[in-house]
Amino acid sequence: MNPFIRIGYPMKRPTQVDVARLAGVSRATVSYVINGQTNGRVNISPETQQRVLDAVAELGYVPDAQAQALRSGSTNTLGVLIPDIHNPHFWQYVDGIEHAAQDSGYRLLVSSTSLDPKHEQNNLKDLAQRRIDGLIVQGFFSEPSKTTNQIFKQLLKRQLPIVVIGQTRAQVDTVWADYRTATNEVMTYLLSLQHQRIGFIYGVKHPMLGEDRLTPYKGNLVKAGLPIDESLIINCGPTIEDGYQAAYELLSRSPRVTAVIAINDLLAMGVLRAAADLGIHVPSQLSVVGFDDITMANYIIPRLTTVSKDPAKFGQEAMRLILARIQEPDRPVQKIRMPIRFIVRETTGPALSEHQ
Repeated sequence: MNPFIRIGYPMKRPTQVDVARLAGVSRATVSYVINGQTNGRVNISPETQQRVLDAVAELGYVPDAQAQALRSGSTNTLGVLIPDIHNPHFWQYVDGIEHAAQDSGYRLLVSSTSLDPKHEQNNLKDLAQRRIDGLIVQGFFSEPSKTTNQIFKQLLKRQLPIVVIGQTRAQVDTVWADYRTATNEVMTYLLSLQHQRIGFIYGVKHPMLGEDRLTPYKGNLVKAGLPIDESLIINCGPTIEDGYQAAYELLSRSPRVTAVIAINDLLAMGVLRAAADLGIHVPSQLSVVGFDDITMANYIIPRLTTVSKDPAKFGQEAMRLILARIQEPDRPVQKIRMPIRFIVRETTGPALSEHQ
C-alpha cells in the first residue's frame, strides 16, 4: 500500500518531497532527475534515477507547470486568438499552428473574439494576464476599442512575441495574402464568361472586413464599362443562414443576377441552398464563387469555385515566425506574403444570353 495514502482523508497532490521520501533520496536528486539534469551534469547513478522514476509513477507525481515556468522563464504555451469559432476556415489556421507547435514542444491556448469588440477586448485582456510565451492573432482587430489598443500596446511594450495572420499596420511579424489580386482574377474570369449582372454577398460584422474583396469587385465593373449597382450588393451577417437569406432576397429580384460572389465559403453555401430552393440551376443559370476553400467546398454538390490560400500553411508559417521571435527578440520585423490561388470547380459557367 502506498504509505502516502491515508484512508478516509482526501488525497493531496504529491510533491517532490513525497517522491524523495519514497525513493530514499534527497529532494535535490528528484529535481535533477525530473528536469533531465543527470546527463553529464550531475553524477547520479542509473539505479538511483530509476528509483526516482518508479516513485514518480507510483505517486502519480506531476511537476507544477507554474513553478517550472518561473524557474525557466518559459511556459511553452502560446496564445491564439481567432475571429469566429463557427467558421471552419479559422480552425484550419489553428490546425497548422498546432501541428508546428507540437513539433516544437509548445501548447496552445485558443480563444475567439466572436467578431464582437467587447468579447475581443475581454479575451485579449485575459490572454495578456496569462503567462504565455507569445501570441498569434488571426485577423487584426476590426474596430479596436481604446482598451483593446491599450492592451495591445502594453503587450508590445513588454516585448511579447506577436504574429498577426492578415494585414496590419502594426510593427509586428505578419503572414498575409493579397485578396485584392485574387478578386481581380475572379472578376476577370466571370466577365470573360459574359456575366454582367454580378451580385455580391457582403457578409461582415464590420464594414472594413471584406473591403479587400468589395473594392476590386467595384473597380473591375468600372473597368469593364459596367455600372455599379448598389442594389446587387447585399449586406448581411457572416453565417450560412445569413448568406441564405441574403441570396434568397437577391435571387428573387428581376432581372436576376447571373453570378454571385460571396466573401466566404459559408456564405456561398447559403447562396447555393437559396438557388436550389428557388429552382435556379447552378452553374447553367447562376455562377457562384466563394473565398477560403474550406474542406467542404470540394465535397458539396456541385463543388464550389473558390479562392484558396491554404490556411494550414499560414499557421505553420506563423509558428515559424513566433519561434524565431522568441529566440531572437530584436530581429527585424517580417512581413511574409503567402501564395493564393483561384480554383475553378463546378459552380461557375457561361452567363445565360437574353434568349436562353
